[in-house]
Amino acid sequence: MAAERVRSFPHAPGVYLMKDGAGRVIYVGKAKDLRNRAGSYFLKAAAADPRTAQLVREIRDIDFLEAESEVDALLVEARLIKDIQPRFNKEQKDGKSFPYLEITTREEFPRVGITRTPKERGTKLYGPFANVSGLRGALQVLQKIFRFRTCSLDIQEGDERWRWFRPCLLASIRQCSAPCNLRITKEEYRKDIRRLQRVLEGSKRALLEELRAEMSAAAGARRYEEAGRLRDEIRLLETLDQRGELDTHVQPVDFHVDPKRGLAGLRKVLRLPETPRTIEGIDIAHLQGTETVASLVQFLDGLPFKPGYKRFRIRLVEGVDDFASIREVVARRFKRLHDEEGVFPDILLIDGGLGQLHAALGVFSALEIPPPTVLSLAKREEEVFVAGSDEPIRLSRHSFALRLLQYVRDEAHRFAQHYHHILRRKSTLGE
Repeated sequence: MAAERVRSFPHAPGVYLMKDGAGRVIYVGKAKDLRNRAGSYFLKAAAADPRTAQLVREIRDIDFLEAESEVDALLVEARLIKDIQPRFNKEQKDGKSFPYLEITTREEFPRVGITRTPKERGTKLYGPFANVSGLRGALQVLQKIFRFRTCSLDIQEGDERWRWFRPCLLASIRQCSAPCNLRITKEEYRKDIRRLQRVLEGSKRALLEELRAEMSAAAGARRYEEAGRLRDEIRLLETLDQRGELDTHVQPVDFHVDPKRGLAGLRKVLRLPETPRTIEGIDIAHLQGTETVASLVQFLDGLPFKPGYKRFRIRLVEGVDDFASIREVVARRFKRLHDEEGVFPDILLIDGGLGQLHAALGVFSALEIPPPTVLSLAKREEEVFVAGSDEPIRLSRHSFALRLLQYVRDEAHRFAQHYHHILRRKSTLGE
C-alpha cells in the first residue's frame, strides 16, 4: 500500500511521514523530490541496508506535506520531529548532540548560528535538525534575505568605535547589514531578525502579506529607499525555491579542523595584529596539457563559504606555466577588488612553494596594490612560505594552523579539478 501511494507523490520538495500498522508516525524526512526520495525506501537496496532495514519492515503507510522550497521543507521537518518525536528519528531528537539554529536574543544585534550545545538562557532555539549540512545551506540562503550577522563580535550601538570597524566580506556581497560598522540601527536590525523568526516558525505567507502592505505604505509616503528594500526582500522570499539546492551552499566535506583554534594559531604563527576571518585559496589545474584553469575558494571564520567560490579560464598563458597562470589569476582577482573597492581577504594562500609565492607577490608590486598576508603551502613537506623570507615555516603536522591551511589548499585543488573535469567532459562529448 505504501509503495503504491508513493507513485502518486509529486516531483516537488516537501516532507514525508512514514507510519506503522497502528497509524503512528515512525519517521519524518525531507526531500527536494518527494516521489524519488520517498520511493527509494521501497527498493531492494533499502530493505538490505542495515541503516534502513528495520524501518522498511515496519512501514505500512506513508503521507506527505508539499513545501514551496527545499528550505521550507527543512524547516517543516525540524518542527515535525520536535512535535511528534518519531521513534526512528531518535537520533535527531537527542537534544545536545544534534544541531540547532540559535539566535542570541539578549544581544543588541542578535547573532544567528548553529550549535550542538544550546545555551540555557539568552537564546531562541529552532530544531533539532536532521543534519547539519542542510542546516548550513539553509542558513546561507536565509542570510541573503535577512542579512543577519553570524560573527561573534560584541557590538553595542552606543559605542562609536564601531563606526571605524572594517566589515567582513559578507557586507560587501550584501549578505550582512554590517551592524559592526553601525550601518543599521538596532531597531531595524531586530526587525529583520523578527522576520527571520516568522519564516522559521512557518509563517512565511503571513509575513509576505505584511511586507507587501509595508512596501505599499512606504511607497505611498515616498519613502522609496525603504520600499525598494522591502520589494527585494519580498522577491527573495517568493523565490526561495530558486535560491539553489542546499548542498550548493554548504561546506563540501567533514574535515576534522577546529576553525577557531586554526585561526588563532595562524595569528600567532604569522604574528598578525588580529585574528584573521577570511582566507582565499588559489590552485591551478591543466586540461590535457593544453588548457589551464584555476580555482579560487573562500573561507569565512575557518569554514568554506561556497557563494564566494570562483573559476577562471587562463587566457593569456600558452602551454603549461604555473607561475604565469598564478600571476594572471591574482591580477584579475585583486585588480577588480581594488577597482571596485571590495574587501580583500585577510590571508591569500597559493598552492605551491617559494616560486609560486613570488609570482603572486610580484602582481601586487606591479599593480601598486597593498597585498593581504600572502602565503604558499608546499605539498611535499607541507612547508609554509611567507613574504620576506626564503626559509619556510615548518609547523607540527598536528598544528591547528597547518590543518586549516591544508583544508583551504585541498578544497582549492578539489574545486579546480572539478572544473577541469567539466571542461574535459565538454571537450570529449561535445556538450
